[in-house]
Amino acid sequence: MKNNNMEEGEKAPNFELNADDGSLICLDSFKEKKNIVLCFYPKNHLFACPSKKVFKMAKSVISAHQEILSTDSVLFAISIDTVEAQKRFVDEYNIPYRHLSDPTKGTCKNYASLNIVGLAKRSTCIVDKKGIIRKIFRNIDVENHGKEILEFLKQLN
Repeated sequence: MKNNNMEEGEKAPNFELNADDGSLICLDSFKEKKNIVLCFYPKNHLFACPSKKVFKMAKSVISAHQEILSTDSVLFAISIDTVEAQKRFVDEYNIPYRHLSDPTKGTCKNYASLNIVGLAKRSTCIVDKKGIIRKIFRNIDVENHGKEILEFLKQLN
């Protein structure tokens, strides 16, 4: 059985998703302009320990966000949460980057694949300016993930 996970070197499939600020984000609109970092995660607020992981990963990425932007890149977090839930999460933790809502789970399934309860598996895809997936982080060290992303983007440019 072939797994449907994206692989490094493949063309990143386009998507249009609503962001926490109400804007519509189209992946292809960044082509030839920016590298794109897509951070997939299960859900904003889970009752078990993974919610701590979400926050640790967000903190790690927030700490590197300005430097990530300076590599001619944009960063989005994506989960199956609703736009309203994304907005609350971004406001609550004062997150400087957009969170995209994928309620139909299509984009999460395409890129990150889903776990047994239908949530996106925690992973990050880095797409270059030509629209090619250059790096996929699947086993994420939540505390150092911002640095990992930044190091890769510096090599990419």
